[in-house]
Amino acid sequence: MKAAIYKKAGQVGLGEIKRPSIQEADDVIIRVVRACVCGSDLWTYRNPDIKAGHKNSGHEAIGIVEETGEAITTVKPGDFVIVPFTHGCGECDACQAGFDGSCDNHIGNNLGGNFQAEYIRFHYANWALVKIPGQPYDYTEGMLKSLLTLADVMPTGYHAARVANVQKGDKVVVIGDGAVGQCAVIAAKMRGASQIILMSRHEDRQQMALESGATAVVAERGEEGIAKVREILGGGADAALECVGTEAAVEQALGVLHNGGRLGFVGVPHYNNRALGSTFMQNISVAGGAASATTYDKQFLLKAVLDGDINPGRVFTSSYKLKDIDQAYKDMDERKTIKSMIVMD
Repeated sequence: MKAAIYKKAGQVGLGEIKRPSIQEADDVIIRVVRACVCGSDLWTYRNPDIKAGHKNSGHEAIGIVEETGEAITTVKPGDFVIVPFTHGCGECDACQAGFDGSCDNHIGNNLGGNFQAEYIRFHYANWALVKIPGQPYDYTEGMLKSLLTLADVMPTGYHAARVANVQKGDKVVVIGDGAVGQCAVIAAKMRGASQIILMSRHEDRQQMALESGATAVVAERGEEGIAKVREILGGGADAALECVGTEAAVEQALGVLHNGGRLGFVGVPHYNNRALGSTFMQNISVAGGAASATTYDKQFLLKAVLDGDINPGRVFTSSYKLKDIDQAYKDMDERKTIKSMIVMD
């Protein structure tokens, strides 16, 4: 089958690899209908230490179930499904508490596989897959885009708002204007925030966030950005949602909060362990991690998309065939598109 293959830093190509097969009783083989490039994929894309032929590309898809292992009872061949980037079991304490992104039984398998490919082997599949009513041809392209966000970026944006305990009337600041940050704006609005500030320097992303519920945009960074946020809010924010994964973004998030504020971080950390002792006198609450994609999708996000209450699919500003995967990466890396969608033949 055809799949994305890393060639070198800054270059991804198309290669032929063995089609996956059932290996465990709780495996499912899925034919990919739509996949995409994630901002976190770009960290690998830029890494000069990645060896040519590396196949671990992508972790978000929607598709059709082709085969199931003998232990699978929840889906059957022909089902249209969301393929989350997490593999929760649905039974452990973490999953029962709504943290299937950090499942006690399957932790460490969250980003396995190659989703930028024609077929996927999805391990630990019995609970984690989310069925979509009908078939792909029942939906518009716009709706397929929104359904695809439910594999990662919309649940991840929601997770930031949830762990920061965003409540009705809260003043919220979102750090990061990529797909996750855009979805965090949607999530903050869903949870009733009264003011939502997006920190962004890009006009197209600013406009998208304003259309999704942001009430203001701040382009400045550092102390200047913090001062601007506090001026707009008349003080510090109740919650900050960090959707980047850099130390600078964490510093920005902590800086905009009032004492007693709450930080939700979902940007995959690409910095050394940061000491939290400096926040002691501020009484800042800090929480974050991998999103509970299956839980949120099953409980409310899938319904919100199908009902037209939210439109997270707008983050896919460009679409590509699998053969154009290198361009899909380049355009995201160069910020020519917010998020690249891969359309399978």
